[in-house]
Amino acid sequence: MPKMKNHSGAKKRFRLTGGGKVKRAMQGKNHILTKKDRKTKRNLRHGEYVSETQEKTIKTLIGNN
Repeated sequence: MPKMKNHSGAKKRFRLTGGGKVKRAMQGKNHILTKKDRKTKRNLRHGEYVSETQEKTIKTLIGNN
């Protein structure tokens, strides 16, 4: 059985924290920013943790178990 390859897109989008949680960036910060107010854009800078239901899937994709 060959080794499982890591998912290149997932590696760029998710980070594993020291405690084993998976961190991600908030959505909605790429374009159409003119109609969003300053407070909304500022709050989108902060990261967020992936839900526990999807954590196992993401860890498999990024290759850190």
